[in-house]
Amino acid sequence: MDIKQYMNQLGRQARIASRLVAAADTGVKNRALLAIAAAVDAQREDILAANAKDLAAGEASGLDVALLDRLALNTAGIAGIIEGLTQVAALADPVGAITDLNYRPSGIQVGKMRVPLGVIGIIYESRPNVTVEAASLCLKSGNAAILRGGSEAIHSNQALAACIREGLKVAGLPEHAVQVLETTDRAAVGELITMPEFVDVVVPRGGKGLIERIARDATVTVIKHLDGICHVYIDDAADPVKALAIA
Repeated sequence: MDIKQYMNQLGRQARIASRLVAAADTGVKNRALLAIAAAVDAQREDILAANAKDLAAGEASGLDVALLDRLALNTAGIAGIIEGLTQVAALADPVGAITDLNYRPSGIQVGKMRVPLGVIGIIYESRPNVTVEAASLCLKSGNAAILRGGSEAIHSNQALAACIREGLKVAGLPEHAVQVLETTDRAAVGELITMPEFVDVVVPRGGKGLIERIARDATVTVIKHLDGICHVYIDDAADPVKALAIA
């Protein structure tokens, strides 16, 4: 696979799809979200089988228990994905919402209106449920998405991507409105974060090393977090020796 050519194709497709998603009304977007939920429900066995492949490959490659736990999907996890989609469908549509209207001295009324960003690239690790979470939030806010999950979840993510495409089709939205990378080649990330002509913003979700790399190399705008906010305080009744060990 020519990674540059592949990513440019995804980018062009996403840009075209983004214009159609941005113009979609609330009913169409909600119909897509509920259709994706129905597809996930109908494809439970296929999704779990794909996840089992990822888990087996992860165990064989020596993934630690914590990573395997984040990677795993079960019946409750599938139910959570479906519930998440229905919750996003029930949210108010942010597109077009107007706030902070004020009259200027000239008599002109000025305010803020929420509009879609365009194409959002999201890079994340391990948890396959993030694929659907990211897709649903981008759709609801009228954006197209290019999603790059962790290589350890490739089968799970592709199974979920099939459900997303099916839901988009049912609602009459372009299937390229949400594209999940089909390659585990890390060079694809390098292309994704350096395509400002196709991608409007990149959101990295993962460890510090991933986020530092994206922030350093991207030519696309990045929305990032780097270090978590982890506060420790010592109560009057605390054991200072134990508190020091915890810190």
